[in-house]
Amino acid sequence: MENLLVLQSGGPTAVINASLAGVIKAGFDNSKKIGKVYGSINGIEGVENQTIVSLELFNNDENLRLLKQTPASYLGSCRKKLPALGEDDGLYCRIFEALEKYNIGYLCCIGGNDSMDTANKLSAYAKQTGKTIRVIGVPKTVDNDLVITDHTPGYGSAAKFIANCMRQIALDTDVYKMPSVVVLETMGRNAGWLAASAELANDSTLSAADIVCLPERPFDLDAFLAKVEEVSRIKKTVMIAVSEGIRDKDGNYIKENNPRGDKFGHAALGGAGKTVESRIAGQLGFKTRSIELSTLQRCFAMGTSLCDVTEAFEAGYKGVEFALEGHTGVMPGFRRISDNPYKMQIVPLNVCDIANFEKKVPEEMISQDGFGLTEKFREYALPLITGEPELVYKNGCLQFAPSVI
Repeated sequence: MENLLVLQSGGPTAVINASLAGVIKAGFDNSKKIGKVYGSINGIEGVENQTIVSLELFNNDENLRLLKQTPASYLGSCRKKLPALGEDDGLYCRIFEALEKYNIGYLCCIGGNDSMDTANKLSAYAKQTGKTIRVIGVPKTVDNDLVITDHTPGYGSAAKFIANCMRQIALDTDVYKMPSVVVLETMGRNAGWLAASAELANDSTLSAADIVCLPERPFDLDAFLAKVEEVSRIKKTVMIAVSEGIRDKDGNYIKENNPRGDKFGHAALGGAGKTVESRIAGQLGFKTRSIELSTLQRCFAMGTSLCDVTEAFEAGYKGVEFALEGHTGVMPGFRRISDNPYKMQIVPLNVCDIANFEKKVPEEMISQDGFGLTEKFREYALPLITGEPELVYKNGCLQFAPSVI
């Protein structure tokens, strides 16, 4: 029988290992069709370097349960972008020689946009060279920016963390008599889904997100400061969420640490919150502080959404089932059937239609002035942050899966 190989790449999420657990469980559940279940250490680089390990220790319910609640990428990650087909045949030959050495018939690539690009290229190369391996992309990203699919595993838990941070910071700040402003910076380079999730902090009992700034709308400093003043007249504490990717009308990031960017050409961002803080303090004179959530929003496994954990696991499991059905070059995507009650269907989507595209927050979900979200967004996002999984602790600390690295 042919074997199953799974890898992870790109930035981690709090539920990426729930998808890994789903892939592994599906592999063991289909032992009449699949031989061994392997993991590649550090993504596609691990395949090329043949750092491939057995995942037999997860043929065990307790270890699998711990894996589902383990944050970060259990198998390690990488940010290697494969060249276009025909540019480096030697690399593709090394990858497929390794796959053949381990008798891999099924390959699952868990990741975001660039990982879907990897799955797309590997699947295309296999077809071009007559290889029978079936390649599946399993979605994950806190950015929620994969197109066609309704949403992406990883987003719900990050959104839940941000919303709860806003609520708790709002109460903490409001204990003092003095007027103040808090600026919370979230991740989000070009798509503002994470900053938008601050809106979910608001309900009938608490107004915890007064202004939300997204990359989808140009950041107009004058209009922004006017909005801050407007809110300050009716609230002692003004709570603001800004995406790290906000930019001016000319497309320039409000703050970027390295304009040259990384190996994918992405500018290194960070500091938008500090920049906004200094503008408010300098021009309006309010006591202002900024908070950058940084990696916490993608690795805080104690605050995951049960919906997110469940769907991440199901996406991994379904990916293996799609491969066994004969699919290749597809990704398990989510198709929403209804908002209330929340119902979702997982369907195969072609990775070639997903890779290298970005889904941004649609106009219908952004308020007219650009500083908030509409009810349409709340209807969309609220189901994704619901529920709390039962987690395993020891001596007050969250427990993680035993390492194979």
